[in-house]
Amino acid sequence: MSTPAASQELGAFLRAHRELLKPVDVGLTATARRRTPGLRREEVASLSGVGLAWYTWLEQGRVTASRQVLEAVARALRLDAAGLRHALRLAGYHESPGPADAADREGLAAAVRPVLDSWPASPAALLDRHFDLLGWNAAWSALWGPPEAVPADRRNLMWLMAADGRLRGVLHDWEPLAMNVFQHFRAQAGPALSDPRTDEVYRHLDADAPELRHWWGCHSVAELTARTVTVEPAGIGPIRLTLSSFHPVDDPTALVLLFTPADPAARTRMTTLTDRPLRRAG
Repeated sequence: MSTPAASQELGAFLRAHRELLKPVDVGLTATARRRTPGLRREEVASLSGVGLAWYTWLEQGRVTASRQVLEAVARALRLDAAGLRHALRLAGYHESPGPADAADREGLAAAVRPVLDSWPASPAALLDRHFDLLGWNAAWSALWGPPEAVPADRRNLMWLMAADGRLRGVLHDWEPLAMNVFQHFRAQAGPALSDPRTDEVYRHLDADAPELRHWWGCHSVAELTARTVTVEPAGIGPIRLTLSSFHPVDDPTALVLLFTPADPAARTRMTTLTDRPLRRAG
């Protein structure tokens, strides 16, 4: 079941999305004077087929919702798949858990490692549902720096994106990708206090990247979308990489990130970079 803190977070999440919608977005006629930003609570309640008082209590974190009712509210608010998954998790409806202990994590990493190594010129990494790095290939280390040089409790993609200057130093237009990673992290891992590791990741982010603290307080979630990014390692020149991701069949809650060279010149430069001796931190 959902905790009181998660119920409050769910209410804030639903309210934030309600305030982003316009009447025309849901087929309603806008009136000339509306003091409430976005939709009114009664409009969402009507579209969801629930009572106004009950929906008000839901936003206030005072009631629990069945999965079916929450799905109806999500449809009324036009939530995408990531938003629905996040709302269900906040309400206490969790997917089947992935690998939980060290042995399972090591087993998954060992199973996926040959796949990562099969892309010698494409940086690739295996992440668990908290975005902790379980495995990576030589191209990943060559481009972003060796993850083993980072303390184990901070060996997390969110922390690397937000607080590790090595990644930000080579990635052009860092912020759009970093924000999308964070939005997907929220959808995948859930809010702070949802479990001990998620809470620990947020505490590290808060301590090590305080200038991005406003990110941790937002309520946006999203799928991690494919895109082309440009990186520029020292002495190599700009490299265009296409980001894609997929879930290993052994653990659908885990994620493989793959940065594929977007053109022959990018592949040549990535090969050159990967062939250079790796300079480790410290």
